[in-house]
Amino acid sequence: MEKTYKTMVGAGAASLAIGIVILVTGIATGVIAIVQGAKLLKAKNEITF
Repeated sequence: MEKTYKTMVGAGAASLAIGIVILVTGIATGVIAIVQGAKLLKAKNEITF
């Protein structure tokens, strides 16, 4: 029973850590995309074809 408990604790901690990393990565990616999109929109007047 104790071995099962320790396994569940380890799995829970790992899942929590992975979730936090995914959350931070997602937020950072979103911010970068917004900034790059704003730069493109700002520079669209300078582009000629």
